Amino acid sequence: MSETKPPSSRKKDTLEVRVRRIHRRDLNRAWEFLKLVFRDVNRETVEYQRPRSKRRFLEVYSSEWIEQLVYEVNGDIVGYSECAFEATGDDNWVNPRWFEKRGMRPLFVEELAVHPDYQGRGVGSFIMEQLQHLARTRGCTHLVLEVAENNESALSWYRARNFYKLDAAIFLAQKVPGEPDLLPPRRIKPRPARSEGTPSTGLMPEEVSGPSLVGRKTRAKRAASGGARRKVAIAPVPEAPEPDAE
Repeated sequence: MSETKPPSSRKKDTLEVRVRRIHRRDLNRAWEFLKLVFRDVNRETVEYQRPRSKRRFLEVYSSEWIEQLVYEVNGDIVGYSECAFEATGDDNWVNPRWFEKRGMRPLFVEELAVHPDYQGRGVGSFIMEQLQHLARTRGCTHLVLEVAENNESALSWYRARNFYKLDAAIFLAQKVPGEPDLLPPRRIKPRPARSEGTPSTGLMPEEVSGPSLVGRKTRAKRAASGGARRKVAIAPVPEAPEPDAE
């Protein structure tokens, strides 16, 4: 696995950020860059704030409705944006009819990332301006994105740029009182005292004299004597023939 190089700091006085469309040769570097940027955020949020898998990230590259842009300083990736002009894919998180009903034509911002070393230096603002420019040239009226409610730094950054809350998908959780799978230990009765010469049956006294044992003894006696209750077929007894008259 390749490692993302820290962005170059040479020519500090003349640094400039450039934007271009992503190329296939950039995919591995861009993926490593996203993992670096969202590493800490992903530890604190229920949903991953970047693509769920590298396979999904590579699939995005093949989509004609998604724009992937990389932002570089001296050849190093310092920013990344991914946006879609339509809600596509099996895992999309929006309802297009909601926007149609309100006369909105959104540009969906799927990803926006800035390298930690370049945050607060104007790279994020440049990315936002680029996305606004794309929206205007494609006839879109709004930028729409998703951000975790506990990602305070991102929320304040977006709010400072006039983003407002559209709707809320809130994760709810209820704590369920736990119970162990196995029952706790239970006391057993002490062994009963036996008189000498009494054979051990291996059963407790109430089990020796209980109905189950009595029933077994009774059934055994009936079986031995042939008197067990059972259904039998009864045939009529033929009458004795009358003697012939002499």
